[in-house]
Amino acid sequence: MTADVQAPPATQQTFDSLSPVTGDVVGTWPVHSAEDVQDAVERAREGAAWWSSLTFDERAERLTAWAGVMTRRVAQLADVVHQETGKPHSDATLEAALALDHIAWAAKHARKVLGRHKVSSGLLMANQAATVEYRPLGVVGVIGPWNYPVFTPLGSIAYALAAGNAVVFKPSELTPGVGYWLAATFGEVVPEHAVFQVVTGLGETGAALCRAGVDKLAFTGSTGTGKKVMAACAETLTPVVIEAGGKDAVLVDEDADLDAAADATLWGACGNAGQTCIGVERVYVHDSVYDEFLSLLVEKGRDLRAEDSPDTKIGPITMPSQLEVISSHIRDALDKGGKAVLGGLSAVGDRYVQPTILVDVPEESTAVQEETFGPTVTVTRVRDMDEAVAKANGTRYGLGSTVFSKARGMELAERIRSGMTAVNGVITFAAIPSLPFGGVGDSGFGRIHGPDGLKEFTYAKAIARQRFKPVLALTSFTRTAKADGQLAQIITMLHGRGSTLQK
Repeated sequence: MTADVQAPPATQQTFDSLSPVTGDVVGTWPVHSAEDVQDAVERAREGAAWWSSLTFDERAERLTAWAGVMTRRVAQLADVVHQETGKPHSDATLEAALALDHIAWAAKHARKVLGRHKVSSGLLMANQAATVEYRPLGVVGVIGPWNYPVFTPLGSIAYALAAGNAVVFKPSELTPGVGYWLAATFGEVVPEHAVFQVVTGLGETGAALCRAGVDKLAFTGSTGTGKKVMAACAETLTPVVIEAGGKDAVLVDEDADLDAAADATLWGACGNAGQTCIGVERVYVHDSVYDEFLSLLVEKGRDLRAEDSPDTKIGPITMPSQLEVISSHIRDALDKGGKAVLGGLSAVGDRYVQPTILVDVPEESTAVQEETFGPTVTVTRVRDMDEAVAKANGTRYGLGSTVFSKARGMELAERIRSGMTAVNGVITFAAIPSLPFGGVGDSGFGRIHGPDGLKEFTYAKAIARQRFKPVLALTSFTRTAKADGQLAQIITMLHGRGSTLQK
């Protein structure tokens, strides 16, 4: 781990982060207590007062400088990510690059999205000047995941900071070093106050952050944990943003570019060892191209290996307990009549899982209904795209989705119940900073990224300013019968020409 990170006091409880490749200790980190978390939030409160007093341009300058520091040390960051998650350095670098793009977008666009702007006052209130601006909430708590420990939390952190908030970040206990690295580099360009802090520990530390009086909390993780986070935040009426699990589907129409669809499916299913909330877990293929698509997918997957080597494309399963989840889903699919045309139960090892493609899996199987979070995918034949849409919408999740079709891509995308859809690509929406990121159903609510992501960490401040005395004094006890008659005439003129309801 980086040498500039301060070691915890000897008397404080600690925990180790371990390499999922070797099992060796990567770093030792403090378990922050509820009191520690509360202290961090109080420091953040002071930092927020100063940070929010800066102009949008001044904050943008600091955020841009931070992105510069991260860019110059991206190899170091990628190595920290590799050590703690096991993912290949190239994947860690890609993750960091996408995160940097989001920091830059948030910094550049915050003033335009959030700054005060005029809105129409309407005829009745024409004497008023109306404006709206979006002000920072204060202190934002962020609980981040381990699978994308840079990109995912920065989708909340960068936008909250750009909006003028201070942030207290609790990274996953599997990737605390990444969290410290991010906060340390930010502290180099913003040394004046505690604007971005990190607290580390296990679930209790995260629960303490929920109860510490932050003004909003952004959580990324499983649906089950998300419900616990909501319950804890409800005790203090703290609003939340929840980005939970997914069971994302790919639809392959009869006119699709099958080679591109197979390539995208394999990468979406097996990239980051399948440990991606917006990864591909289900594929629904038009009957007329099913055999050809499946043949291409299996052919591409045969040469893909998850292993401990410098040039591997797939790393280990970061969280050991996930291995049993993956095994149980494969086992259930096979027990219910499914077949493994690549991989299978034997693909699940002690640390690595090989790509697994399952076919003929019933829709009620856990491999179809529950998030697997491994390099596995089910491929299902459908008679047409109407059936594909119905099956894609047939789970409690609704995070991302993909459509491969030359003629009907947009039409099908609009019919899928998910927060995001890529047409003739995979996961492309996550890399576009101007697009909101989030889901529906058990995939959560609220949005990060884009204008919605900036507004998520603010409150709307509306101001009506009288420019001249009103022609009709409506908001006064001195209002006359004549004024009431004039009001009736005005509203009839404005709204009385609408169509009447048919009885």
